[in-house]
Amino acid sequence: MTQLKLVLIGGNGFLGRHLVAHFRGLGYQIVSISRTGPGDVRWNARTPGPWVQELEGADLLVNLAGRSVDCRYTAANRRAILASRTESTRVLGAAVAACARPPRVWLNASTATICPDTQGAAPANTEVSATPGTSFSEEVGLAWEAAFAASPAPATKVALRTAIVLGRDGGAFPVMARLARLGLCSPQGTGQQWISWLHIQDFCRAVAFLAQADSLSGPVNLCAPHPLRNGEFNALLARELRPLLRLPQPRWLLEIGAFALRTETELILKSRKVYPEQLLAAGFQFEYERCEAAVGELLRKTQIQPIYDHNEPKRLA
Repeated sequence: MTQLKLVLIGGNGFLGRHLVAHFRGLGYQIVSISRTGPGDVRWNARTPGPWVQELEGADLLVNLAGRSVDCRYTAANRRAILASRTESTRVLGAAVAACARPPRVWLNASTATICPDTQGAAPANTEVSATPGTSFSEEVGLAWEAAFAASPAPATKVALRTAIVLGRDGGAFPVMARLARLGLCSPQGTGQQWISWLHIQDFCRAVAFLAQADSLSGPVNLCAPHPLRNGEFNALLARELRPLLRLPQPRWLLEIGAFALRTETELILKSRKVYPEQLLAAGFQFEYERCEAAVGELLRKTQIQPIYDHNEPKRLA
């Protein structure tokens, strides 16, 4: 039996490491292409090179390349965030189009923040109903997906509109748990903003599912089917971790903290309410549908890390 081949672009971060482990368990041959750090092949994310030959005959191409949004949105950072996504997607599209035997499926990272700030009891955004606005994160998502859609690649193409992925060994969750143990597990701002989320196991399972779901194309929301409010999420952390104090987190204090940590409050104050309509319609079954189960499982096994581990590459979540 011929071994299936996955080409993974930009897979040195939290999501990429888990995908490598998951697909190795499924018996895939994995070729990792990256700019820096561990990787089988190097690329600069802008121009063709020897890496192009790795695409020939691949069964699956997964592109996670993109500069982290965990920074201040200065003009220079905005340009770098946008360029890292659109340029890498365009050069991949040209390379796939030139293949004699192109990858059968191309899954390209996108973001659930392409969906508008959804307040109150408004319905969750599906792949069809979302109408992006004009915030920076929404503009990035639109440009990213436009570059992907315009790529003249013959593969089945799916844009992964990924929500916050919760895992014990990377991404945002260890930071959240560390802060919660210090008492910062109260509602952030009003606490009424919605959080769409996904357990890391379901992220990997959904990617593997999409690799075989030839009927799906276009944008697909990668999120659990039950978003919850920020206040409810922090209450889960408080119930599991039981800090001695629960310190208030008004917006003005979050703004000071974001400035000190060189990040933006949008990452926690924007209301993200997204629903995985396409995945569910195609028959995907989540292991973690409710955040209570996901948080409980993660905290039972999480080793709390420093607030920022500078050895962890910052990648899009």
